[in-house]
Amino acid sequence: MSDPGIEDFWDSAPSGHVIAHPDGRIIRANATLARWLGYEPDALCEMAFSDLLTAGGRILYDTHFGPLLHLGRDLNGVTVDVLTADGTRLPMFLTANVKHNSAHRPERLQITVVDAANRRAYEVELLAARKQAEVEQGRVKVFAETLRRALLPPMLSPPDGLDAADYFFTASDDDVGGDFYDLFPLSRTTWGFFLGDVAGKGVDAAVVTALIRYTLRAAAVFDDDPVQVLDNLNTVINQEVRDVRNRFSTVVYGKLTKRDNGFDVEVASGGHPPPLLFHAGGSANYVDTVGGQAVGLTAEPHFVASRFHLHPGDTMMLYTDGLTEASTGIGTERYDDEGALLRFAKSHAPTTASAIVEEVHRLLGGLGSGVEDDTAVLALGVSRAKEA
Repeated sequence: MSDPGIEDFWDSAPSGHVIAHPDGRIIRANATLARWLGYEPDALCEMAFSDLLTAGGRILYDTHFGPLLHLGRDLNGVTVDVLTADGTRLPMFLTANVKHNSAHRPERLQITVVDAANRRAYEVELLAARKQAEVEQGRVKVFAETLRRALLPPMLSPPDGLDAADYFFTASDDDVGGDFYDLFPLSRTTWGFFLGDVAGKGVDAAVVTALIRYTLRAAAVFDDDPVQVLDNLNTVINQEVRDVRNRFSTVVYGKLTKRDNGFDVEVASGGHPPPLLFHAGGSANYVDTVGGQAVGLTAEPHFVASRFHLHPGDTMMLYTDGLTEASTGIGTERYDDEGALLRFAKSHAPTTASAIVEEVHRLLGGLGSGVEDDTAVLALGVSRAKEA
């Protein structure tokens, strides 16, 4: 006589159980499955198990699941839709194996069916949440791109005799960095330029970046001395940006004045990597701006100034540390740890503004995922045509 406890477990188990002939005809089904499907338990006997599945499920069972079971393979957690007596579809997890007789021939199928409605609802909610996240991420990317365009000049309009080229590498599509640059006229013979990098990312960095760009343009109109322009910028940042944690920025500001066949350059640096000079004769060197302090750090920072002349065929390049601090993929080594940038410059001198920016573009592409920060490049070069 069967154990009443086992019989009770069979009928009232939290999952449906089926014993079937090897051909799939049901020998016995427990009360749980019958209740889920709206049948009397005995009514399921001799029904083909595949008849309880949707049309697609029957095809899978007949062509895939059934043959696998006959080969002695188990089914584990297969998702199918089971039909109730009134035609309602119920999502279920199907697990099954085959009991063999002493001759190793299939004797019966043992099938367990678990309600997957909650899991299916969870998956639907998860997919909906994922789609919503993708929409939101798309909006963030559009916002970030719009903000980046607003913080960078739409185009460069250099004076006659000066070539200008720029490039901005975006390390993250959905975040806004603090790199900025510009080139703008101050008079018929003088032009201002700057390039810098605000600490941090996101909205705070964008706020400081916007303030710096417009303050530099305004200060450049009233002060002829680049150092004084940076002093004025520092004062404005300390007065206006009080609630931003990372409000400091490295920056290079300078002016170009037409003289003879080229341009006199006066430049002041606040803690920024030094500009590179590519000479028409084929050499290259850094502009001496070492020692300057970033704006926004102290009330009275120290800035470093330098003066030089750009002759026909000379090119000056400004850049942010996204280039110099890019990872090479060799341990913790960064691109410019051993002077690679100056060697790069010497190998490309002489050059033009557009040519060197294109080479930097290729260089960044070669570093690939090692470029973890936004990188801005601004190159200004005197055309060789001026020699005539």
